[in-house]
Amino acid sequence: MRPLDREAIRMVCTISAGGIGICLTAISLMRVVISVRHRDTLADDLLAANALLFLLSMIVAYCAIRSSEHRRLHALERAADALFLLSTCLLTVNCFVVTYAFTLG
Repeated sequence: MRPLDREAIRMVCTISAGGIGICLTAISLMRVVISVRHRDTLADDLLAANALLFLLSMIVAYCAIRSSEHRRLHALERAADALFLLSTCLLTVNCFVVTYAFTLG
């Protein structure tokens, strides 16, 4: 097995934390729009789910950094990578949903 790239897994932790902040900011903006237009959207719900995925990615990456068992460490690293990529893809989808929520509303 290859050695764990601790720098890459630390970046997953850091970027995931930033992703949570982005989602929370977007949720806040969506809630303002919802209260002004009196029309609910799916966008804020998707952003909340996205924030949870980023949180899960961050927690798994943190556990990988803290793990001392080689096999478990690599399993956690792969899981953190997969969760991070899923979260990032969902954030891109959310960008389109938010754009259309603002445009069509």
